[in-house]
Amino acid sequence: MAEFGKTRLWLIKYRGDLTQQQVANKAGISRSYYAELESGSKNPGVKTAKRLGSVLMFDWTIFFKT
Repeated sequence: MAEFGKTRLWLIKYRGDLTQQQVANKAGISRSYYAELESGSKNPGVKTAKRLGSVLMFDWTIFFKT
């Protein structure tokens, strides 16, 4: 499992010029939940990780690597 409570700078990089709201809309999640994922205060489930990987074009398993 990824380190809990550590800002996911890699996720912010993948987001690029998109806003948190734009990414959340595309992934079908709330902006506040997406912000918690970026900040590291929450970890996504597999379904959400896959959606975000698809939206931002990265390997979704990165969420679960140490």
